[in-house]
Amino acid sequence: MKKIAFIGLGVMGFPMAGHLSRAGYDMQVYNRSPEKAKQWVEQYQGKIFQTPAEAAKGADIVFSCVGNDDDLKQVTLGEQGAFSGMKPGALFVDHTTVSAEVSRELADIAAQGQLGYLDAPVSGGQQGAENGHLTVMVGGSQADFNKAVPVIENYAHQVTLMGPVGNGQLCKMVNQICAAGVIQGLAEGLHFAQAAGLDTEQVINVISKGAAQSWQMENRYKTMLADEYNHGFAVDWMRKDLGIALKEASEKGVQLPITKQVDHFYADIQAMGGNRWDTSSLLARLKAIDSKTV
Repeated sequence: MKKIAFIGLGVMGFPMAGHLSRAGYDMQVYNRSPEKAKQWVEQYQGKIFQTPAEAAKGADIVFSCVGNDDDLKQVTLGEQGAFSGMKPGALFVDHTTVSAEVSRELADIAAQGQLGYLDAPVSGGQQGAENGHLTVMVGGSQADFNKAVPVIENYAHQVTLMGPVGNGQLCKMVNQICAAGVIQGLAEGLHFAQAAGLDTEQVINVISKGAAQSWQMENRYKTMLADEYNHGFAVDWMRKDLGIALKEASEKGVQLPITKQVDHFYADIQAMGGNRWDTSSLLARLKAIDSKTV
């Protein structure tokens, strides 16, 4: 089995790396918080390393799942960065949602060291990572993609090559643009149904069989109605992703009015103290407005 390094053991990376350990890969892990790494090796098989470079040494494929552009540069570049520890011919696969620009920049640097590079952001949230049911959109060469797919399939149900490096990130931007609009629509629909005195369970049972059906409806309407917002993708992360999409759109001269509006709504939720609430908390904002607390 291949020797694998995994950098970043957060909400997503922790279970993703866990699936690889259970699959029998020789795992080398690094996390900025040593406590999280120790927790991981107590649950799975693998070795902890003190720097990304040390974790990447000898690995056939190095995976990363960190926070943002700056975090990704920090774990890849410099003497302690993963690139410096990787052997020629090794492959770096980044699961972080970052800008297409930084993905292309790092791919160019990797190529200078005879390293492969794939940008491979994921969709499916914490639940998808834990269940091994993520969707992965990938940018890079066909050859590098072919090397990575058998490994990625241990925690993903769909892995698709979207084109050259950067295209995975662009596809993820489309995903977040669409998700933002759908969640806001669902929040407004549920809010209206409650205000109109309808049986919300009956409403969902009816409209989920028609054109209004969505993943968000099927998986989030119950927790939304219960005012439970501790499931999955946090508002802080969504705002980071939408910021990337809005910046890219501005550079391309593309208008995203709904996305921009929903981003403002998430800023309201942050002001309410909901930074770590999941993205379905748009309903909480509507309720707060009605009660004049926003």
